[in-house]
Amino acid sequence: MKRIAIVPALNEEGSIGIVLDELRAFDAQLDVVVVDDGSIDRTADVARAHGAHVLRLPFNLGIGGSVQTGFRYAHENGYDLAVRVDGDGQHDPGQLGAVIEPVVRGDVDICVGSRWLESSDGYRSSASRRAGIRILATTVSMLTHQRITDPTSGFQALNRKAIALFAADYPHDYPEVEALVMVSRHKLRLQEVPVAMRPRAAGRSSIRALSSVYYMVKVMLALFVGAFRRDIVPLDHA
Repeated sequence: MKRIAIVPALNEEGSIGIVLDELRAFDAQLDVVVVDDGSIDRTADVARAHGAHVLRLPFNLGIGGSVQTGFRYAHENGYDLAVRVDGDGQHDPGQLGAVIEPVVRGDVDICVGSRWLESSDGYRSSASRRAGIRILATTVSMLTHQRITDPTSGFQALNRKAIALFAADYPHDYPEVEALVMVSRHKLRLQEVPVAMRPRAAGRSSIRALSSVYYMVKVMLALFVGAFRRDIVPLDHA
């Protein structure tokens, strides 16, 4: 099974090397592509020094654009399995085995690591952010008719079918949340597995407390708009 790790990164020179070393420790044969989303620091140089293939975007597209770039690369190069790991160090590559296993068994098309599926001693975000995630989880669960506990998680494993869908179309504004609705509409099989998250290894989040309410309002609107979008034909069927 040809497999690749997609690592979106923006100004993560302080953490990207650690993430790549941990991916190599998990699976030395795993191909890794870092999508540098217009960084102004040494993210790309550090990633190359740690053995990753780097796709450097000419300007910042946002997380959705950078992640779709990674999926297109995976699709065009014939990968059967893709894992997504953020470049900030919050995802522990050592837990990838649990995320990959349901996909490799053929039970699901996409598996998502959830920090809320079971109680965990891992890193916990602020109370306001946890409340926002619960609201989103309830909304997404209603729209997909499936229990979702962590709609903002980018810690994922996908098979060829899911890679083709996201290579053809991937939400750019609030990608993880909106993508779950896409997965449901295209009748892809999805499962969550429990994982623990870590605090960022370096840098800072792009979502601030002062903007969290604004973010919630926009993502809720995007969810309901996404529920009525036209169907996108995956690249394998175009």
